[in-house]
Amino acid sequence: MTERSTATSRRNGGKRQPLTRERVLAVAAGLADAIGIDALSMRRLGEELGVEAMSLYKHVANKDAILDSIVDIVFAEVELPAPAPAWRVPIRAWAMSKRAVLLRHRWALGVLESRMNPGAATLRQHDAVLGAFRAGGLTVAQSGHAFACVDSYLYGFVLTELNLPFRTSEEAQAMAATMLQAMPAGAFPHLTKFAREHVFRPGYSYSAEFEVGLDLILDGLERMQGATR
Repeated sequence: MTERSTATSRRNGGKRQPLTRERVLAVAAGLADAIGIDALSMRRLGEELGVEAMSLYKHVANKDAILDSIVDIVFAEVELPAPAPAWRVPIRAWAMSKRAVLLRHRWALGVLESRMNPGAATLRQHDAVLGAFRAGGLTVAQSGHAFACVDSYLYGFVLTELNLPFRTSEEAQAMAATMLQAMPAGAFPHLTKFAREHVFRPGYSYSAEFEVGLDLILDGLERMQGATR
């Protein structure tokens, strides 16, 4: 037994946990959350599990196979939309759920749709979203338009959210105050008005803009459906 595996055994009360594919993937997903997807390697994963990296190859072929699987783990956390006579409520709930999952797994945004070997949970979600639109009366083509529109908005918004230089209302307002002080007087009237009347509003949250934009998109999709009828 190596020094690392002995330490792991001690942490588990002297009992060494068996190395299984499920455990390898669960730890890999947790590591990606903690250190980012680029820093995840077979060696680093082995260290976390208390084994040599070579031991992992009995359970996963390589890092690509791990990425395929942990992407599927993330998709499995998203609430599936149920087919209903009206698609808006289940699709809205799905979008809210997916955004929450992407914010929990910050690494996932860049790889979620990039895998060439999608797993069962990934395929199930895409099928369920299309199925919800179809059950709500959209044509096959309209369902594709709607899925692409909502999903691209969701990914784009979360990308912005994750890269903002502030997290809280107080941080946003402090940044806005610094910007206003640095601006030449009267140079940017609309931006100044926006900051003073919107960003400085009590409880301001950029994240709250997500639901506003989502509802605007859903409104537009309903108009598209109505126009076809």
